[in-house]
Amino acid sequence: MDCAAQRAYASWMARQPIAGVAVWAHTGRGPHLSDEQRRVVLEEWRAALPGKVIVAGANGLSMAREAKRGGADALLAFPVPENALVYHDELSQELPVIAFYLYEGAGGVDYDDTVLHGILSLPNVVGIKVATLDSIMTFQRIAVVMRDHPDKLLITGEDRFLGYSLMLGARAALIGMGSALTDIQAALLNAHASGDDHAFLRLSTQIDAFGQATFTEPMDGYIRRMLWALAAEGVIPDDACDDPWGPQLPAAQREAVRRAVREARLR
Repeated sequence: MDCAAQRAYASWMARQPIAGVAVWAHTGRGPHLSDEQRRVVLEEWRAALPGKVIVAGANGLSMAREAKRGGADALLAFPVPENALVYHDELSQELPVIAFYLYEGAGGVDYDDTVLHGILSLPNVVGIKVATLDSIMTFQRIAVVMRDHPDKLLITGEDRFLGYSLMLGARAALIGMGSALTDIQAALLNAHASGDDHAFLRLSTQIDAFGQATFTEPMDGYIRRMLWALAAEGVIPDDACDDPWGPQLPAAQREAVRRAVREARLR
Protein backbone atom coordinates (compact mmCIF):
# COMPACT_ATOMS: atom_id res chain seq x y z
CA MET A 1 0.00 0.00 0.00
CA ASP A 2 1.32 3.44 -0.95
CA CYS A 3 0.78 5.20 2.37
CA ALA A 4 2.18 8.53 1.17
CA ALA A 5 -0.25 8.60 -1.75
CA GLN A 6 -3.13 7.67 0.56
CA ARG A 7 -2.26 10.52 2.93
CA ALA A 8 -2.11 12.96 0.03
CA TYR A 9 -5.47 11.70 -1.20
CA ALA A 10 -7.09 11.93 2.24
CA SER A 11 -5.74 15.46 2.68
CA TRP A 12 -7.15 16.45 -0.72
CA MET A 13 -10.53 14.85 0.02
CA ALA A 14 -10.74 16.70 3.33
CA ARG A 15 -10.85 19.94 1.32
CA GLN A 16 -13.74 18.78 -0.87
CA PRO A 17 -17.39 19.71 -0.19
CA ILE A 18 -18.36 16.31 1.25
CA ALA A 19 -20.30 15.01 4.23
CA GLY A 20 -17.96 12.05 4.64
CA VAL A 21 -16.26 9.12 2.97
CA ALA A 22 -16.62 5.37 2.68
CA VAL A 23 -13.67 3.09 3.41
CA TRP A 24 -13.31 -0.69 2.98
CA ALA A 25 -16.04 -0.63 0.32
CA HIS A 26 -15.73 -2.15 -3.16
CA THR A 27 -13.89 0.86 -4.56
CA GLY A 28 -11.32 0.52 -1.77
CA ARG A 29 -11.14 -3.29 -2.16
CA GLY A 30 -12.04 -3.59 1.52
CA PRO A 31 -12.68 -7.36 1.73
CA HIS A 32 -9.35 -8.05 -0.01
CA LEU A 33 -7.26 -6.07 2.47
CA SER A 34 -5.54 -7.62 5.46
CA ASP A 35 -6.73 -6.72 8.94
CA GLU A 36 -3.65 -4.53 9.37
CA GLN A 37 -4.19 -2.74 6.05
CA ARG A 38 -7.81 -2.02 6.96
CA ARG A 39 -6.70 -0.69 10.33
CA VAL A 40 -4.23 1.69 8.68
CA VAL A 41 -6.77 2.86 6.11
CA LEU A 42 -9.42 3.66 8.69
CA GLU A 43 -6.92 5.22 11.09
CA GLU A 44 -5.53 7.58 8.45
CA TRP A 45 -8.91 8.62 7.08
CA ARG A 46 -10.28 9.16 10.59
CA ALA A 47 -7.31 11.41 11.35
CA ALA A 48 -7.67 13.34 8.07
CA LEU A 49 -11.44 13.92 8.41
CA PRO A 50 -12.12 14.39 12.14
CA GLY A 51 -15.36 16.27 11.57
CA LYS A 52 -16.79 14.10 8.79
CA VAL A 53 -18.80 10.89 8.68
CA ILE A 54 -16.83 7.74 7.96
CA VAL A 55 -18.77 4.75 6.67
CA ALA A 56 -16.94 1.41 6.69
CA GLY A 57 -17.83 -1.50 4.45
CA ALA A 58 -18.63 -4.71 6.35
CA ASN A 59 -19.38 -8.24 5.19
CA GLY A 60 -19.91 -9.65 8.68
CA LEU A 61 -19.54 -9.05 12.38
CA SER A 62 -15.76 -9.27 12.33
CA MET A 63 -15.40 -6.28 9.97
CA ALA A 64 -18.21 -4.46 11.79
CA ARG A 65 -16.38 -4.76 15.09
CA GLU A 66 -13.10 -3.71 13.44
CA ALA A 67 -14.88 -0.63 12.14
CA LYS A 68 -16.33 0.23 15.53
CA ARG A 69 -12.93 -0.10 17.22
CA GLY A 70 -11.38 2.13 14.58
CA GLY A 71 -13.84 4.97 15.05
CA ALA A 72 -16.16 4.51 12.06
CA ASP A 73 -19.56 6.19 12.36
CA ALA A 74 -21.64 3.73 10.32
CA LEU A 75 -21.46 0.53 8.29
CA LEU A 76 -22.18 -0.18 4.65
CA ALA A 77 -23.52 -3.74 4.70
CA PHE A 78 -22.29 -5.81 1.79
CA PRO A 79 -25.30 -7.78 0.47
CA VAL A 80 -25.86 -11.41 1.47
CA PRO A 81 -27.99 -14.02 -0.33
CA GLU A 82 -29.61 -15.55 2.78
CA ASN A 83 -30.97 -14.42 6.16
CA ALA A 84 -30.63 -10.78 5.14
CA LEU A 85 -32.81 -9.44 7.97
CA VAL A 86 -30.87 -11.29 10.67
CA TYR A 87 -27.58 -10.17 9.10
CA HIS A 88 -28.55 -6.48 9.00
CA ASP A 89 -29.97 -6.65 12.51
CA GLU A 90 -26.73 -8.15 13.85
CA LEU A 91 -24.58 -5.51 12.17
CA SER A 92 -26.85 -2.75 13.43
CA GLN A 93 -26.12 -3.79 17.01
CA GLU A 94 -22.55 -2.54 16.43
CA LEU A 95 -23.10 0.70 14.46
CA PRO A 96 -25.82 2.36 12.37
CA VAL A 97 -26.18 0.50 9.07
CA ILE A 98 -26.62 1.59 5.48
CA ALA A 99 -28.07 -1.33 3.53
CA PHE A 100 -26.65 -1.95 0.05
CA TYR A 101 -28.58 -2.97 -3.04
CA LEU A 102 -25.88 -3.99 -5.53
CA TYR A 103 -26.38 -5.38 -9.02
CA GLU A 104 -25.73 -9.11 -9.26
CA GLY A 105 -22.88 -8.80 -11.77
CA ALA A 106 -20.78 -7.17 -9.05
CA GLY A 107 -21.66 -9.80 -6.46
CA GLY A 108 -24.88 -8.23 -5.29
CA VAL A 109 -28.23 -9.77 -4.38
CA ASP A 110 -31.64 -9.01 -5.87
CA TYR A 111 -33.50 -8.21 -2.66
CA ASP A 112 -37.24 -8.34 -3.34
CA ASP A 113 -39.69 -5.81 -1.94
CA THR A 114 -40.54 -7.93 1.12
CA VAL A 115 -36.88 -8.19 2.12
CA LEU A 116 -36.31 -4.48 1.46
CA HIS A 117 -39.26 -3.51 3.66
CA GLY A 118 -37.97 -5.78 6.40
CA ILE A 119 -34.44 -4.36 6.28
CA LEU A 120 -35.65 -0.76 6.19
CA SER A 121 -37.95 -1.39 9.17
CA LEU A 122 -34.98 -2.20 11.41
CA PRO A 123 -34.54 0.77 13.78
CA ASN A 124 -30.78 1.13 13.36
CA VAL A 125 -30.79 0.85 9.57
CA VAL A 126 -30.59 4.49 8.49
CA GLY A 127 -31.09 4.01 4.75
CA ILE A 128 -30.04 2.14 1.64
CA LYS A 129 -27.44 2.71 -1.05
CA VAL A 130 -28.70 1.59 -4.46
CA ALA A 131 -26.23 0.67 -7.21
CA THR A 132 -27.95 -1.09 -10.10
CA LEU A 133 -25.47 0.16 -12.74
CA ASP A 134 -27.96 0.25 -15.62
CA SER A 135 -31.36 -0.91 -14.33
CA ILE A 136 -33.42 2.24 -14.08
CA MET A 137 -36.51 0.09 -13.53
CA THR A 138 -34.94 -1.45 -10.41
CA PHE A 139 -34.05 1.96 -9.02
CA GLN A 140 -37.61 3.12 -9.69
CA ARG A 141 -38.96 0.06 -7.84
CA ILE A 142 -36.81 0.72 -4.80
CA ALA A 143 -37.73 4.42 -4.85
CA VAL A 144 -41.38 3.35 -4.53
CA VAL A 145 -40.51 1.06 -1.60
CA MET A 146 -38.85 4.02 0.12
CA ARG A 147 -42.14 5.91 0.20
CA ASP A 148 -43.20 3.63 3.06
CA HIS A 149 -40.03 4.54 4.97
CA PRO A 150 -39.89 8.35 4.88
CA ASP A 151 -37.51 8.43 7.84
CA LYS A 152 -34.89 6.42 5.93
CA LEU A 153 -32.37 7.78 3.45
CA LEU A 154 -32.30 6.78 -0.23
CA ILE A 155 -28.64 7.04 -1.23
CA THR A 156 -27.67 6.81 -4.88
CA GLY A 157 -24.77 4.69 -6.01
CA GLU A 158 -25.64 5.20 -9.68
CA ASP A 159 -22.50 6.36 -11.45
CA ARG A 160 -24.10 6.03 -14.90
CA PHE A 161 -27.33 7.94 -14.16
CA LEU A 162 -26.51 10.10 -11.17
CA GLY A 163 -28.71 13.04 -12.15
CA TYR A 164 -31.79 10.93 -12.85
CA SER A 165 -31.38 9.01 -9.59
CA LEU A 166 -31.61 12.33 -7.75
CA MET A 167 -34.78 13.12 -9.66
CA LEU A 168 -36.19 9.80 -8.40
CA GLY A 169 -35.71 10.83 -4.78
CA ALA A 170 -32.13 10.10 -3.75
CA ARG A 171 -31.04 12.59 -1.10
CA ALA A 172 -27.37 11.68 -0.91
CA ALA A 173 -24.71 10.00 -3.03
CA LEU A 174 -22.20 7.33 -2.05
CA ILE A 175 -20.53 6.47 -5.33
CA GLY A 176 -17.24 5.18 -6.62
CA MET A 177 -17.25 7.96 -9.19
CA GLY A 178 -17.18 10.44 -6.32
CA SER A 179 -13.58 9.40 -5.67
CA ALA A 180 -12.57 12.03 -8.26
CA LEU A 181 -14.14 15.22 -9.65
CA THR A 182 -15.80 15.25 -6.24
CA ASP A 183 -16.54 18.97 -6.23
CA ILE A 184 -18.47 18.83 -9.51
CA GLN A 185 -20.63 15.99 -8.21
CA ALA A 186 -21.27 17.84 -4.95
CA ALA A 187 -22.32 20.86 -7.01
CA LEU A 188 -24.73 18.64 -8.94
CA LEU A 189 -26.40 17.48 -5.71
CA ASN A 190 -26.60 21.06 -4.44
CA ALA A 191 -28.09 22.29 -7.72
CA HIS A 192 -30.81 19.67 -7.50
CA ALA A 193 -31.54 20.41 -3.85
CA SER A 194 -31.79 24.16 -4.50
CA GLY A 195 -33.94 23.80 -7.63
CA ASP A 196 -31.33 25.35 -9.93
CA ASP A 197 -32.44 23.45 -13.04
CA HIS A 198 -30.01 25.16 -15.43
CA ALA A 199 -26.99 24.23 -13.31
CA PHE A 200 -28.40 20.75 -12.71
CA LEU A 201 -28.66 20.01 -16.43
CA ARG A 202 -25.23 21.44 -17.18
CA LEU A 203 -23.54 19.50 -14.38
CA SER A 204 -25.40 16.29 -15.26
CA THR A 205 -23.99 16.51 -18.77
CA GLN A 206 -20.46 16.92 -17.42
CA ILE A 207 -20.73 14.04 -14.99
CA ASP A 208 -22.48 11.72 -17.43
CA ALA A 209 -19.56 12.10 -19.83
CA PHE A 210 -17.10 11.34 -17.03
CA GLY A 211 -19.14 8.31 -15.96
CA GLN A 212 -19.14 6.94 -19.50
CA ALA A 213 -15.33 7.11 -19.60
CA THR A 214 -14.80 5.50 -16.20
CA PHE A 215 -17.68 3.04 -15.78
CA THR A 216 -17.36 0.97 -18.91
CA GLU A 217 -16.36 -2.61 -19.79
CA PRO A 218 -14.57 -4.33 -18.21
CA MET A 219 -16.64 -2.85 -15.42
CA ASP A 220 -14.36 -3.91 -12.57
CA GLY A 221 -11.67 -1.80 -14.19
CA TYR A 222 -13.41 1.32 -12.87
CA ILE A 223 -11.25 1.25 -9.73
CA ARG A 224 -8.06 1.63 -11.75
CA ARG A 225 -9.77 4.27 -13.90
CA MET A 226 -10.66 6.30 -10.81
CA LEU A 227 -7.01 6.15 -9.72
CA TRP A 228 -6.05 7.36 -13.20
CA ALA A 229 -8.50 10.25 -12.81
CA LEU A 230 -6.90 11.23 -9.50
CA ALA A 231 -3.46 11.10 -11.09
CA ALA A 232 -4.71 13.25 -13.98
CA GLU A 233 -5.77 15.85 -11.41
CA GLY A 234 -2.39 15.68 -9.68
CA VAL A 235 -3.84 14.29 -6.45
CA ILE A 236 -1.76 11.10 -6.44
CA PRO A 237 1.39 10.20 -8.41
CA ASP A 238 1.21 8.24 -11.65
CA ASP A 239 2.86 5.22 -10.08
CA ALA A 240 0.18 4.92 -7.37
CA CYS A 241 -2.52 3.71 -9.76
CA ASP A 242 -2.25 -0.05 -9.39
CA ASP A 243 -5.26 -2.23 -8.60
CA PRO A 244 -3.87 -5.75 -8.07
CA TRP A 245 -7.35 -7.33 -8.03
CA GLY A 246 -8.68 -5.65 -11.17
CA PRO A 247 -8.23 -6.36 -14.87
CA GLN A 248 -5.36 -4.99 -16.90
CA LEU A 249 -6.51 -2.16 -19.15
CA PRO A 250 -5.17 -0.77 -22.44
CA ALA A 251 -3.31 2.53 -22.55
CA ALA A 252 -6.09 3.97 -24.71
CA GLN A 253 -8.48 3.77 -21.76
CA ARG A 254 -6.11 5.80 -19.61
CA GLU A 255 -5.97 8.48 -22.26
CA ALA A 256 -9.78 8.46 -22.45
CA VAL A 257 -9.96 9.03 -18.69
CA ARG A 258 -7.43 11.88 -18.88
CA ARG A 259 -9.45 13.48 -21.66
CA ALA A 260 -12.72 13.11 -19.70
CA VAL A 261 -11.17 14.79 -16.65
CA ARG A 262 -9.77 17.61 -18.76
CA GLU A 263 -13.08 18.19 -20.57
CA ALA A 264 -15.05 18.15 -17.32
CA ARG A 265 -12.81 20.88 -15.93
CA LEU A 266 -13.08 22.99 -19.08
CA ARG A 267 -16.90 23.08 -19.23
